[in-house]
Amino acid sequence: MNYIDKPFAASALKHLLNRAGLKPQDALRRNEPAYKQLVAGKDLSDDEVLKVMAAHPELVQRPIVVRDERVVLARPIGNLAKLDL
Repeated sequence: MNYIDKPFAASALKHLLNRAGLKPQDALRRNEPAYKQLVAGKDLSDDEVLKVMAAHPELVQRPIVVRDERVVLARPIGNLAKLDL
């Protein structure tokens, strides 16, 4: 699924990140202008970060790969080995 064209709801993103063992901050793209404007230097809760990520999908680090019950953020690409491909 292309989550730029069809963004995740905050709850769906939270579920995926939880399955991957990640916090929202772990999956943020910090070089995006939206990060600097909406997240950097702010004391946001995880749920607040998720809402920002859902509203601005360019902030979601990618790719997030799902295989059966396993989920990994495939950055670096070596993380795919966790899926036993």
